[in-house]
Amino acid sequence: MLRKYILPVLAVAGVAFGIYTALDGSKTPPPAPPVSDAAQPPFKTFVAGSGIVEASTENIAIGTHIAGIVSKIYVRTSDNVKAGDPLFTIDDRAQRAEVETHKAAVRVAEAQLADTANQLNIAETLAAQKITSIEDRDRNRYAAQKAEAQLAQARAELVAAETNLERLTVHAPVDGQVLQLKVHPGEYATTGVQPQPLLLLGSVTPLHVRVDVDENEAWRVRASAGAVGYLRGNKTISKPLIFVRFEPYVVPKKSLTGESTERVDTRVLQVVFSFDRGEQPIFIGQQMDVFIDAGESKLNGSASTNGVLQ
Repeated sequence: MLRKYILPVLAVAGVAFGIYTALDGSKTPPPAPPVSDAAQPPFKTFVAGSGIVEASTENIAIGTHIAGIVSKIYVRTSDNVKAGDPLFTIDDRAQRAEVETHKAAVRVAEAQLADTANQLNIAETLAAQKITSIEDRDRNRYAAQKAEAQLAQARAELVAAETNLERLTVHAPVDGQVLQLKVHPGEYATTGVQPQPLLLLGSVTPLHVRVDVDENEAWRVRASAGAVGYLRGNKTISKPLIFVRFEPYVVPKKSLTGESTERVDTRVLQVVFSFDRGEQPIFIGQQMDVFIDAGESKLNGSASTNGVLQ
């Protein structure tokens, strides 16, 4: 009798549990609260865009003239360098030996020139006294000219070897800060464009922010307009921006935020602004929400409305 009622009860309980689980799983989870409220535009009419912080020299990917094993690193990440300071050196032992070989060749050529010049002086003296023929004098003259040319060639080869030796040490092209250092002693450094630069360098005083402005809004941006940038994720960190330049070539938009609603099927005008970081924790590569004052721009006699790039 007990077994007769247990199985139906268990079946009903299982169905009820399944229905409860399905209903509970179908509930829409509450959205997670944002880490920080979105920045609000400080202008009545404005153009908005996403920007990337970069060095004022742009981010310079440092390469090497000659491929080889890195023997010495002179800098560390965040070091400030001056133009011409050494950054790293490729193993230069073979090149130094070649320089010494060419120096020895120059000394030999100098000795040969001194000897032929002395022989020419003797030949000219004897020819003037009618002791030797003019042909002997001319033969010595040609020998001296040949020795002089050989010395010039040896010196040129020495300069070329010293130049190649100097090229094994990579120097900073501008004043700036070492932003990234991805090469270490003992690693093989190759020439050409690298997927990851050996060293990234740039000037951080001031910083620049490169803002993508939708081509449909580009006409509203003026060089004299004010602009404010808010650090992505913290609207309390903001900076007034100073116009630097328009990039005259409108380029296809690259996805910056990764949001599924961000349009990538359009072209953008890149506007570069500068700002002084001061003591604020703003770093190269971070994103900023930028608002550019559009004033009271009008099109076809009607005032333009606020617009935010999607």
